[in-house]
Amino acid sequence: MVIDKNEKILRTEGLKKYFGEVKAVDNVNLEVSEGEILSIIGPNGSGKTTLLNLISNMIEPDSGKVFFYGRDVTKWAPSKLAKMGLVRSFQIVNLFDGMTVIENLKAAVASNLGRIHRPFSSLNKDEGITKRSLEILELFKLSDKAETLAGDVPHGDRKVLDVALCFALNPKLVLLDEPTSGVSTSEKKPVMQRIEEAVRKEGVTAVIVEHDMDIVFGYSDRVIAMHEGKILAEGKPEEIKENEQVRKIVTGEL
Repeated sequence: MVIDKNEKILRTEGLKKYFGEVKAVDNVNLEVSEGEILSIIGPNGSGKTTLLNLISNMIEPDSGKVFFYGRDVTKWAPSKLAKMGLVRSFQIVNLFDGMTVIENLKAAVASNLGRIHRPFSSLNKDEGITKRSLEILELFKLSDKAETLAGDVPHGDRKVLDVALCFALNPKLVLLDEPTSGVSTSEKKPVMQRIEEAVRKEGVTAVIVEHDMDIVFGYSDRVIAMHEGKILAEGKPEEIKENEQVRKIVTGEL
């Protein structure tokens, strides 16, 4: 795929998805600039996750299109999108709890290189796979957990590892659905800070669905608020934070 840097990394045009009478996503026109962290907020049932499902082609839209660097990818298989650099976190295999953290990374890197069919013992001898796995661990500050079984890793580190596995696919754009969910209040900011630092260091664009407003307003370049399948408001975090409609419908402050 030839990338046109003059185009937005992601754009949707008239995207719609109805489930019976429920308008889950209703004529959404979205643009994402390369290198930004965009958060999508909204009450339960507002269409946030459905929008991610449409962008990653986990489900087909009733109408509308998705463009990646200006190219219509609406009908592309999720695996093809991932190969081109549009990656959703759960597209990577679930963590193998009986394997170490670095073994999980090696499996993900090998999968991206088409080498997962090889005996796992041979992956440990592959210098390229080992080197990239160690780089990703260092990027996400997980090096000290390299030899720890994934099942024994604290929940906060486990959430970070979920995102780290995405980077085995060398993404240009990552879609993250609630990366701090289930994490204790005291862990949320450290977890998100590690994710943000890695994303910015690698120059990766991120679209994040998140419910924690402190995380949203603290780490986003831009925020989109959704309600009943439509975009209610969009702008910089401080603009969305002061938007009366958002405060009433989304954050419940009015």
